[in-house]
Amino acid sequence: MKHPALYLLKKLTKKSNTENARHAKRNWKKKARFGFSNTVLLLAILFLFLPLFVITFFSFNASKDTTFTGFSLVWYEKLIFSSKPLWVSLLNSFLVAVTSALVATILGSLAAIGVSWYKFLGRSYIQTVSFLPMVLPEVIMGISLLIFFSGIKLSLGLFTIFIAHTTFCLPFVYLMVSARIDEFDYSIIEASHDLGANEMQTLIKVIIPAIFPGIISGFMMSITMSLEDYVITALVSGPGSTTLPLYVYSMIRFGVSPVINSLSFILILAICAIAVLLRSRLKTFAASH
Repeated sequence: MKHPALYLLKKLTKKSNTENARHAKRNWKKKARFGFSNTVLLLAILFLFLPLFVITFFSFNASKDTTFTGFSLVWYEKLIFSSKPLWVSLLNSFLVAVTSALVATILGSLAAIGVSWYKFLGRSYIQTVSFLPMVLPEVIMGISLLIFFSGIKLSLGLFTIFIAHTTFCLPFVYLMVSARIDEFDYSIIEASHDLGANEMQTLIKVIIPAIFPGIISGFMMSITMSLEDYVITALVSGPGSTTLPLYVYSMIRFGVSPVINSLSFILILAICAIAVLLRSRLKTFAASH
């Protein structure tokens, strides 16, 4: 049993340290209310988000020019009723993004689990090679995939785009899930085995729920990267497989229509809504596991 005086001394010391930390944090906040770091942060936010506000503003412009001539919804009307090729390219992008992200998430998550928890021959080699698609320039990866598809006589189209996007999304899923696994409490696995669970039951009912926020983050990252990719997509695409970045780039030769601004604003709203929803749901899910 602990000595009462020693226990009281430890408790008072802990309370004193907590109070000192709280006061130091409060004083730091007062001193660093607006300094160099906050200025750089503000400039970075403006640099990232100002183009989004410009796109939103000119999506309601009545004219094609860069000067605002009046508020109008004419470009939203043309987007809905007179932009079939644009919708087809957007559908192709979403089809490739969702399918490639789903496959990359499954393979990347299983790879992260296997490499992190099992020791086998070539483990370090796989860990090193898996990051190559992240560091290689996109043009090199696109050309290598194009040569590979030509070598196996595979016709270019949406399927080759799907394979390419799955390939370069895999390392990002692997990295995000591995980061989540590094914080995993291994005693939970031991407890599940003690309770009679086998490997598959432990994987489905214990491991996957615990790392699920990392899996969802990898999935959303893969969708984002697939939707915005142009270089690799342009190299491995074929007839009838135009995605949204390819369609927008082809419009530059004739002048970009403000319809793109309207579509961009709708996508921004949709992405913000999904981000807010996932943020609240993932916090609840992570807290419950």
